[in-house]
Amino acid sequence: MPVTIVVGGQYGSEGKGKVAHYLAREMNASFVVRCGGPNSGHTVIDQHGNARIFQQLPTAAILPDVKLAICAGSYIDLDILFREIQETGVEADRLLIDRDAVIITEELKGREAKSGLIDRIGSTGSGTGAAVAARINREPALLFAKNVPELQPFLGNVSGVLRDTLNIGKRIIIEGTQGFGLSPLHAGYYPHATSRDTTAAAFLAETGLSPLDVDDVVLTIRAFPIRVGGNSGHLLHEIDWEKVTSEGGHSKPLLEITSVSKKVRRIARFTPDIVRKAIDANRPTRIVLNHLDYLTSEYQHRGANKIVDFVKNLEDALDYNIHFLGAGPDSIYINTAQGECLEWHYA
Repeated sequence: MPVTIVVGGQYGSEGKGKVAHYLAREMNASFVVRCGGPNSGHTVIDQHGNARIFQQLPTAAILPDVKLAICAGSYIDLDILFREIQETGVEADRLLIDRDAVIITEELKGREAKSGLIDRIGSTGSGTGAAVAARINREPALLFAKNVPELQPFLGNVSGVLRDTLNIGKRIIIEGTQGFGLSPLHAGYYPHATSRDTTAAAFLAETGLSPLDVDDVVLTIRAFPIRVGGNSGHLLHEIDWEKVTSEGGHSKPLLEITSVSKKVRRIARFTPDIVRKAIDANRPTRIVLNHLDYLTSEYQHRGANKIVDFVKNLEDALDYNIHFLGAGPDSIYINTAQGECLEWHYA
């Protein structure tokens, strides 16, 4: 069955939003499903060159002909969701929200703020973790999408609609959130982890589809892995933004701010260990390597050779082919590196 899952291979911010948007367009997807909650933001560049950050809707919201879904395993901040709906102009005939998605209330946000997670592990404080805990504890006051009158035009049975979509052979893309290194189950960095598992299998389970439906798993990684600012946990070979800027020969300082908590991200040199574990857990059919533009400010001559060498060394370390290369927030290229030559073909 034609299901593609986009999953992160490090600690988040690997460019999953850009990749999911690209795949939705190129694979003529019928539905794109967003998992998780507003504790992660996915960025995509629209047709006017503007960066758009989505915390609830799939990044395919900026495409006119793709339907969108928020699955039962999701957690919804109503203010953020309604703002994104208004900004994109998405109407009920394009957006389907599962009745059993959980609503993050102000009480849950307050509960998370008082828990100390923000200082203790670098949590975004979005209330997602508190909502997950409330669901696990089967709290009787838990609010679901079906309990919100304003959501009624969008509500339905997401897994049932997706099953009908698959039955007629249409492509579905599941836009996973965060990265494998944040999994509380499999990454090995607990308690510096997020509140949900972050593997392709977990995202699939949140949609209510079967493992037999999946024919494509796309692992997205970065040339320079990041973690959120603060006490967010293990990051081997951590460096600073000044060093990345200097070594890449960039004329302007490089810096990343987290899309949700607005903190300066920590950054490190690429190490294969966490990606190898992500490959073992997700068995990807394709890998996208993003942020190669940080490696060098020029893509021709010596700059091109630098990228070729980096990609080859990375493939050798992972014993896995890199299928697509990302060299900016709006670019995905087919990997056509041959010898000392690097041809950039926009995919």
